Parts: sequence; structure tokens; C-alpha cells
Amino acid sequence: MTSFKDFKLNKQLLSAVADLGFTTPTPIQQKAIPLVLNGHDVIGIAQTGTGKTAAFILPLLMKIKYHQEVGARALIMAPGKELVIQLAEHCSKIAKNTDIRMAVLYGGIGPKHQINMLRQGVDLIISTPGRFLDLYTRNEIVTKQLKTLIMDEADKMMDMGFMPQLRKILELIPSKRQNLLFSATMAPKVHKLSQEFLDFPELVEVSSPATPANSIVQYYYRVPNLKTKINLLSHLLEGSSFSRIIVFTRTKQTANDVYKYINRKKLGPVNVLHANKGQNSRIAAMNEFKSGQLRVLVTTDVSSRGIDVSQISHVINLDVPVVYEDYVHRIGRTGRAENLGNAISMVNKAEVYHLKKIEQLMGQKIEELQLPQSVLVAETSFEENQKMEREIDHQKRLENPEFKGAFHKKKKRVSGGFKKKKGR
Repeated sequence: MTSFKDFKLNKQLLSAVADLGFTTPTPIQQKAIPLVLNGHDVIGIAQTGTGKTAAFILPLLMKIKYHQEVGARALIMAPGKELVIQLAEHCSKIAKNTDIRMAVLYGGIGPKHQINMLRQGVDLIISTPGRFLDLYTRNEIVTKQLKTLIMDEADKMMDMGFMPQLRKILELIPSKRQNLLFSATMAPKVHKLSQEFLDFPELVEVSSPATPANSIVQYYYRVPNLKTKINLLSHLLEGSSFSRIIVFTRTKQTANDVYKYINRKKLGPVNVLHANKGQNSRIAAMNEFKSGQLRVLVTTDVSSRGIDVSQISHVINLDVPVVYEDYVHRIGRTGRAENLGNAISMVNKAEVYHLKKIEQLMGQKIEELQLPQSVLVAETSFEENQKMEREIDHQKRLENPEFKGAFHKKKKRVSGGFKKKKGR
């Protein structure tokens, strides 16, 4: 398939695709779109930023074509609010020449507006599992017309405790339906879980699971402590090539501290995004970043799968993620839409273990760079060093249960070999 016309899409969709600047289908689109159009259940695996979303939205919109007076005919599920909003934006752009009606459902805000959308009639629902069930129990969602179920970021959905909610939803929607699962990573247990609701699925895999796009240059620095990481971050942000940057941290507190530091040093404009932020603040920060008003967005993994901006020059991992698939999704925010991108990780001695696991997952080595001489190396505090040493002990015990580290629990010694009981 060398052209989107080869898929025999209608004129409305082809016109929208042309307006978006898409010319040649990506590998995942070439393989998945014909299967979806022919009604197959599909498991799609491809690197993030390679056109997965259009691979299921285009054939879906082609199948539902025009709006009807009855209830929704397709349901797209995603694990987070940001990803739901992103999917809705993609759908709106591709469906702009059609009259297909869409409801976007997620928590964090009152349901009144979302209920009004549903009551007016919808053809497509894009939702988080929790909000879908909430509105269904209020009798606001009619499911009998649903013919297609799509799970985006399916691995995360099944690996984040969503399975009980998903099983409930699967009981509520018609059993005769088409099922599509798409993600950049697909763990073996996800394949097993998918057997519960997929009928003879076609596996579309255009890359090995958890393989980043070739357009991303990855490297890391060994950094002894958090203060030195901040000094290195400041050094990097002073570079003119760092035009639009996402800084990932493991915790909300670190994200807040980094945001305040960048703002104080006037290395922005900068904003911060994490789960403790209100829904309006999160949407505003995302929109500012997408529009180019922000140079730096500091965030936790809440956004590692919910940002689709084509001109992100660098992703900086201030902390190495301990959920290794999240690394692939983090760095997948750069190098999108055939642009070149850079992914930089700062690794302390306790994070080397996680970095090696990430390399094993991806099947490739990440280049190490020497810390620039101009970066001030701060002294590691006793508390931070103890925390890292405990983490290293834990890692060694994971690899060898017999390992006795410096922090293993010691049995209490009792004189005479026996501990006396009270009253005797």
C-alpha cells in the first residue's frame, strides 16, 4: 500500500488525511487497516509515534461512516484522561468532513456536560474505563448498538489494575463485536489476558515489542546524586538546541521542585503536569506545550503516553523509570512523525540496575556520555546515599535470594539461647 487511496477510504477521510499532511501509510497502517476493514480482531504492536492511532481510527470511521439516531456503535478505551483527550483530537481532525458524533468521557470533572453529549446522540465514545462505568450505571449509555471495541495502550490497561473494570464492561456490551488492541509494548501476560475476549486475532507486529523508533538518539550520564542531576539539567537547558523539552520525574514532589527551579533560573517558559494537578490545570499545561508557549514541560509518567507533539527536541529522564516499558513510552514523545529526537537519562548508582533491564527489554545498548566538566558535582548526602545503598541491596536480593546485604534484618540474640516468657 503506497497511498491511502489504496485502502478505498471515502473522500471525506482522504481529504482529511491530505490536510494533515499524511502521504504514505506507515508500516503499522499498511498492515492493520485492511484487517480492520475486513472485520478481523487485531493485536497491533508498533513503536510509539509511528501512526498507531490512525491505524485504527481511519478504518473505524470508514466503518461507521455517517451518524445514526441510535446509540454509539464504537467504543475506544484508554487508561488516562490525557490519552483520551489526545485520541479525541486525532478523531476530530480525521472526521472533520463527516457528521460523525463523538462523546469524550473521563473523570476529574463533573459529568453534566458529558451526559448532555450522550443524550444528544453519539456514534463514537472515547472513554476511560472508570467514567464509562460511572455513566453506564446512571443509565446514560446505551450499549446494544456497540459493534467495535478498541483498547489503546492495551498493555497499560491490563497492567494497571483495570482488568476488573474491563471485565465488567465486556459483560455490558454485545458479545458479537470486533476487538482491536493497540500498543507499543505487549507483555506475554497481556497476550494471555487478551484471549479472554479476542476471537482468533491477527497479530500485526511491525517491530519487536518495546523497540523505540530509529529516529531517537539515546544516551545517558552517570550522575551521583539529585543535586548534580539538577546541575546537569541546568547545563543542558542552557543549550540552544534544546528547543522543546519534556523532563520526566518519578514523583510528583520532584516534578514540583524541578519546575520551581527551572522557573527561578528563567530557563523556561515552563509548566508542570502530574496527577495532583486539577483537570483544568492539566489541560491548560498540555495545550500551552502543544501550542509552543512552553519550552519545558515537567511531568511524571501520567503523560508518558498522552502527549503527541511532533517537534519535541529532547526528552530528559531525571529519574530512570522502574516500570521498564514506561521508558519506551517516555522517549517516544520525541522523534515523532519522522522527526529526529533525543532522549537523555540521568543515572545514579542505584539506577544502573534499571538501565540494564531497559536495555535488555529493548534489545539495544544506550550510549554513555561523560559528565561535562563545567557541571558542578555536589556531595552526596548521607540520607541519599543510604537510600541508594538500600535499593542496591534490594536489587541484589532480587537476583540472588541468598544475598545478605548490609541492611538485612538480623535475628535478635537471646542469652542462654532461649527467650524467657513472662510469668515463668
